[in-house]
Amino acid sequence: MASEVRLFDPETLIDPYPAYKTLRDESPVHYLPEMNLHVVTRYDLIREAISDTATFSNQFEEFLGMSQGIALASVPDEVTAKIRELQKQLIPQVPTLLTLDPPNHKRYRALVSKLFTAGRIKRSEADVRPIIEAERDRFVATDGGEFMEGFALPVPLRIIADRLGIPEDRRAFFDEAATSAASTLRLTPLSPDELLHRTELALQLQELLVELLEARRSHPREDMLTTLATSTLEGEDRPLNDAEALSILGQFLVAGHETTASTLGWGMLLLCQNPELQDRIRGDANAIRAFVEESLRLESPVQGLPRVVKRDCTLGDRELKAGDILMLRYGAGNRDEREFPSPDEVDLNRERAGAHLAFGSGEHHCIGAPLARQELNLGIAALLEGMENIRLSPDHPEPKAEPSFILRNLPELWIEFDRRDGTS
Repeated sequence: MASEVRLFDPETLIDPYPAYKTLRDESPVHYLPEMNLHVVTRYDLIREAISDTATFSNQFEEFLGMSQGIALASVPDEVTAKIRELQKQLIPQVPTLLTLDPPNHKRYRALVSKLFTAGRIKRSEADVRPIIEAERDRFVATDGGEFMEGFALPVPLRIIADRLGIPEDRRAFFDEAATSAASTLRLTPLSPDELLHRTELALQLQELLVELLEARRSHPREDMLTTLATSTLEGEDRPLNDAEALSILGQFLVAGHETTASTLGWGMLLLCQNPELQDRIRGDANAIRAFVEESLRLESPVQGLPRVVKRDCTLGDRELKAGDILMLRYGAGNRDEREFPSPDEVDLNRERAGAHLAFGSGEHHCIGAPLARQELNLGIAALLEGMENIRLSPDHPEPKAEPSFILRNLPELWIEFDRRDGTS
């Protein structure tokens, strides 16, 4: 029964799909009093909310601030004081893409869209492919191991570092700090020491990025940092300031790293669970594209995001008041049998395969989706070129998701495989 669903209990977050189905069928706009949230799980209602930004606003900074307050609630006072002091040195966050509504949102989107044109993405393949193949060869040489740290996480990190123009001597620090920044939306419990370290890394990463932005203003290069440092904001005769550039970069680190790595992991797990797919899609670019879309749909790397109700309204059969907070569960909508027949299965011939919500929709459709798809398609193709008979390692526990509130990822995925002829 819907009233018995505890959607954000750790056990449910590890496997939320039975709970999602119960809510879709019985209470598709479901109020959770313990979190003061209305959870939306049906595909059509999620789409309705996404398309009406005047009623359902993306300006949910208060929700994120509340989540941070909850994280600090159990932290000793002396650690909280250190964290607060470090936070004072951070440039205050400003809304740019994720938490802005039209028309202001469009000004930033128009600027950032220059980074992700079809032509630019196509040209970048010559840089992306060698990174993926080098990481594939390095992983294949191990004859099996932990896939997330061995391939899924390093690939997008290297690509992001190259696109930003991070100096080689700062790459090790950037990898650690960017991984920490990208994981903030997981909203999983951290120890006091972990929270303090994350804040220290955030400050050090900010210092590095501000330093590089200033350098690009004086000495432009062909990289993303130069674009953000020198482009003029639409409607204003000025370039982006550091706060705006840092806001966009922070969102890029989440969208371009954490979510891509997660989907590579879930895609690999699907190949292990459905071994017949390995030979079926190997070498077939169209089949690989279909598989990637199904991986995104089945295990949406962003399971949900909030919206704030701006005016009294009705969604489904639920009356909502101005100020109410919705949680749109993309992961639930993507397994809605009303939209996707046999929703729990991989269907390489699925009609409207790209209609899933893994990248959001409408005004806030993920602007970096073309880059993510490029990395995922090239990544899966490269892995299948180098490996066959891919299987889960019997020496390790069955992989399971981290009980994360927003993001869905695999902490570990241990696999075995046979090398294919011609790989190093």
